[in-house]
Amino acid sequence: MDLTVLGCSGSYPGPDSPASGYLVEAEGARLVMDLGNGVLSALQARLDPFAVDALLLSHLHPDHCADVSALTVLRRYHPAPPYDPRQRRLVVHAPSEAPDRLAAAYAPSAAERAETDLSDVFDFRALGSEPFRVGPMTVTAVPVAHPCEAYGFRIEHDGVVLAYTGDTGPCPALVDLARDADVLLAEASWTHSPDRPADLHLSGQDAGTVAAKAGVRRLLLTHVPPWTSADAVLAEARTVFDGPVELVAAGRSYRI
Repeated sequence: MDLTVLGCSGSYPGPDSPASGYLVEAEGARLVMDLGNGVLSALQARLDPFAVDALLLSHLHPDHCADVSALTVLRRYHPAPPYDPRQRRLVVHAPSEAPDRLAAAYAPSAAERAETDLSDVFDFRALGSEPFRVGPMTVTAVPVAHPCEAYGFRIEHDGVVLAYTGDTGPCPALVDLARDADVLLAEASWTHSPDRPADLHLSGQDAGTVAAKAGVRRLLLTHVPPWTSADAVLAEARTVFDGPVELVAAGRSYRI
């Protein structure tokens, strides 16, 4: 598999990166995990958005799904799409409220909201416990600790595993999510402190601890907000995880 970081800024777009968005490719199949503020622009710089086979949304905070509104415009009104969008909708695996929440974000007024439906361009499928396929890749969604319905993703292909935490506080599910993964793509939004809010985000130390407990081969840190010291987060992770660990950067690709 190949992982390309479309955006990795935590909580909002930063000066050097869109918010959260990742492209995963295997044997010609392409899925995108999260589509936060600015990610659609970065996606277009790499490939035709119509070439994406599925979109996975870890949760419905704007820094992970805001550009779905822009993608709706592109798919609905593009004058010359490579196929008839009435015959092929983009599959979107997302939390259960996604059809209503994303339609509300797209509608310009309360009156139009009553008539807005995104089903002409998206095939929404609620995330659950059953694994699903995107081309040759098998995806398992794992509920994680966040203020809203939120998931991490475990993506497997040909014996190789990529685990992605999404946004989450420390929770037992993360170790199972990342068990023996070749790569753990983990959010790390702040440095470690006992007074951090519960069930919200990971610190660098938290991410490194999960990687160590799960037997991860490589740790990639992401979702660091511009107000957080990325170097401090990286240093924390290295104190508890002795494998390869690095901060991702927008535009970089990683072979898994």
